[in-house]
Amino acid sequence: MHLLLAIVTGLLTLVAPADPLVVRTDSGPVRGLESGPTRTFSGIRFAAPPVGEDRWKPPRPPEPWKDVADATKPGPACTQYLPGSAEDCLFLNVTVPRDAGSRRLPVLVWLHGGGYTMDAGSLYGAQRLADQGDVVVVTTNYRLGVFGYFGLPGLAGSGDFGLMDQLSALRWTQRNISAFGGDPRNVTLAGQSAGGMSTCALLTSPAAAGLFHKAAIMSGSCLLNWPPGGLIPNQPAQTPYSPLAKTEADGAAMAASHGCEGPDMLGCLRRLPAADLLKDHQSFANHLTYHTPLLPSDPAKALRQGAFHRVPVISGGTHDEMRAFIAGVEKLKPITEERYQEFLRKTFGEHADEVAAKYPSRDHLSPALAWATVTTDRSWACPTADGNRLLSRRTSVHAYEFDDKNAPNVNGNDVPTVPHGAAHALDLVSLFELSGVEKSLDEAQKRLSAQMIAYWTTFMRTGDPNGHGSPRWDSDVVLSLAPDAIRPVAHDADHRCGFWAGLRS
Repeated sequence: MHLLLAIVTGLLTLVAPADPLVVRTDSGPVRGLESGPTRTFSGIRFAAPPVGEDRWKPPRPPEPWKDVADATKPGPACTQYLPGSAEDCLFLNVTVPRDAGSRRLPVLVWLHGGGYTMDAGSLYGAQRLADQGDVVVVTTNYRLGVFGYFGLPGLAGSGDFGLMDQLSALRWTQRNISAFGGDPRNVTLAGQSAGGMSTCALLTSPAAAGLFHKAAIMSGSCLLNWPPGGLIPNQPAQTPYSPLAKTEADGAAMAASHGCEGPDMLGCLRRLPAADLLKDHQSFANHLTYHTPLLPSDPAKALRQGAFHRVPVISGGTHDEMRAFIAGVEKLKPITEERYQEFLRKTFGEHADEVAAKYPSRDHLSPALAWATVTTDRSWACPTADGNRLLSRRTSVHAYEFDDKNAPNVNGNDVPTVPHGAAHALDLVSLFELSGVEKSLDEAQKRLSAQMIAYWTTFMRTGDPNGHGSPRWDSDVVLSLAPDAIRPVAHDADHRCGFWAGLRS
């Protein structure tokens, strides 16, 4: 009797369906969570903890595991000012349609923004994208600030540890995504803000060859640049990237400030608590580093020289990018007419009067709004258009501009003198779940969200966003994305790009 029972039990085990919430990765099995039409696998470790002696080293494969790992909740964000973050943070999240099975669906790998110093992949819920678009979405963490972009002379990987983590996540996707129902031969790399700048940089990285097949760059062109005071008052000129020599010099200065010098400089820094290093965190924003094996040249220069991967691209931004930043400045100290003129002089020098004549404050609600318009046009809209033209010489580019003036304000700066408009990051609510903010979308905004998801995921599938009755999006126009008003626009004229090109020449 016992023998018969054992045989029957064994046969039942053989024919029992596999648990769809358990997926085997190359490091070990993980159990996810089903919610409505999607399944999510959160907090999957894709690299070993970069702690102790592994601080400021390339990511290593994780130790394999045999038991089913819990993938129902995200891992911690990489170390930043927000509570709950940690150095042991190299986790990613996978969201799939419930019926993904082994269908080989298109895959999106998402790089979050946050100025290279904050945020986490787990903050971007991808249920709508996966369900409505019938795609697989991977959101990933990567080391930030001083932990991701620090450098020293002689330190292998200086300035590129965050980029290495992103490459590691892409390689993990190539090895494992088919087990989740994704197609490793059809991966779109996408990101917004610092994530977009990283995506653009990876377009130019020899190490990224073959790891993705399409790219979506959102508010992150390689050509973005800010003149002195053009991003933050009294700050020097900036670009999204740093030459190796500067990264190493800044790292050496940081080491000296902590009393770490001599042959044990690096060991001394590695022994410091993460909390002690956080005071230097912001000093390594915009320090993604070139003149390195991963980025042989400045990504902006690489675009100009045509040295980038030939993959289809979606690229654009929001109509009022800088309002998100200038509202914060206005909150701290209002921008009067006198202060507006002072900003113009400090930023544009001998050209200040020309800019003032082109952007008189009387044509705007406030001097602060005039300044936000100047800096949006000069540092975001027109460089993005220039970058798109460079890309389009060698690959297909579909350019867009998000222009929902009433999108939920995820930036948190509400100032009457600077209405948020279509500010930086407000396009994200149309694609992702962001702490429930998406629930406040009105019916027209929901239609815009559905249309953007259709564009992005059709592009993921075919390399062309057109299809399924969507308004036509030609590659020789900039498509404005606004509620019930999707149409081509005269982008360069709207943002006075001819004027800015004349100032540069």
